[in-house]
Amino acid sequence: MKIGIIGGSGLDDPKLLENYEEKEVDTPYGKPSSKIICGKLKGADVCILARHGKKHEISPSQVNYRANIYALAKLGCSYILATSAVGSLKEEIKPGDLVFPDQFIDFTKQRKTTFYDKIGEVKHTGMPEPFSSELRKILIENAKELGFRKHDKATLVVIEGPRFSTKAESFMFRNFADIIGMTAVPEVILANEAEIPYQIIAMSTDYDCWREGEEPVTWEMIVKGMEENVDKVKQLLLRTIPKIASKDEEFIKSRIRTIPDIANKDEEFIKAKIRTIPNWPKQGVMFRDITTLLKDNEGFKKIIDILYNRYKARDIEIIAGIESRGFIVGSILAHKLNVGFVPIRKKGKLPYETEREEYDLEYGKDAVEIHKDAIRKGQKVLLIDDLIALGGTSLASCNLIEKLGGKIEEVAFVIELKELGGRKKLEDKGHKVFSIVKFKESE
Repeated sequence: MKIGIIGGSGLDDPKLLENYEEKEVDTPYGKPSSKIICGKLKGADVCILARHGKKHEISPSQVNYRANIYALAKLGCSYILATSAVGSLKEEIKPGDLVFPDQFIDFTKQRKTTFYDKIGEVKHTGMPEPFSSELRKILIENAKELGFRKHDKATLVVIEGPRFSTKAESFMFRNFADIIGMTAVPEVILANEAEIPYQIIAMSTDYDCWREGEEPVTWEMIVKGMEENVDKVKQLLLRTIPKIASKDEEFIKSRIRTIPDIANKDEEFIKAKIRTIPNWPKQGVMFRDITTLLKDNEGFKKIIDILYNRYKARDIEIIAGIESRGFIVGSILAHKLNVGFVPIRKKGKLPYETEREEYDLEYGKDAVEIHKDAIRKGQKVLLIDDLIALGGTSLASCNLIEKLGGKIEEVAFVIELKELGGRKKLEDKGHKVFSIVKFKESE
């Protein structure tokens, strides 16, 4: 069992973790806010994600919440504990108090609140009790044992941010909520949709701007409050995580729900659209025919959407596609990303001055070429092809791009034949590799 931790809890201190490593997780929704630190904490497996980035550079409305929750689900997290700074809307909730909300009210306006936003993928998720009562109970017991001022229940109103409330808004929110924050939504909604029990540990840092005689909230006030609270939160998590992990088997069985792997769902859908032809072009080869995927409108759209969502926030300046099916996928993606497209072709196919790179075949050699003026020095390039097997053509294409001074941001494929070693060949040369679906020889 793994426990996901979101927020600046201080648990990413290497002194606290055993056997830790940073993991970069790919999702159909783009990159998570940070690399995820995975390791053991007092014997429990934890995965720690910095919601706002390692340097707190991502504002609340710009957080990629879908990628964050998806990544923790993909890593196998069975529970999520999150930390967040909040403002108090009640006299009795003082700065420095810990609050364990049991309800939320959503006042956000721009955020993606579901994984299922494609036509035909609607999922209506019930949410009468959005936060985990089991996790909240453990947190309350431990906070009491530690002697911390706490509030066992609260309604949290979540606003868009990054601006703070007006006085009128603050007085309005006081009528139906206890605390105010900017990050729990859509985090808690997506966790529920992914069927992962989720609970916020809210740190009260201020009185928003409703309290007479109190300075209205500022960012500096929040930072100060978080610094004062972070040790409390760390103590609470260090006490809570082992207790969640050590609960008896029946407790765990009764609370671990099935985590839907949306990536697997997409992968199986796409795989079903790809035709496999045994013993072609020679005996023993399982040929993966992408033409059946390309002619299927829904399947074709899905691979383009996956690639677009992955690269839309990346600094890609041009896309290079490898002959010939790399032209099809790469040119459409280039259009969606509003960048140019460059073809990499077999020798003798390009009319202008070219740069050539040879690579080894099973018997003999072949070569690929690119126009010498295709890529500017320092230009950031995404290389696309339909399939990676042995990796010879892809590596030669990377070499061509680098000969022209281009910087390869990533090499992307629709299909990866895992057992043939192409990925390793590229990664050994320092290239990042992404593939949408993976086939084994036996499939």
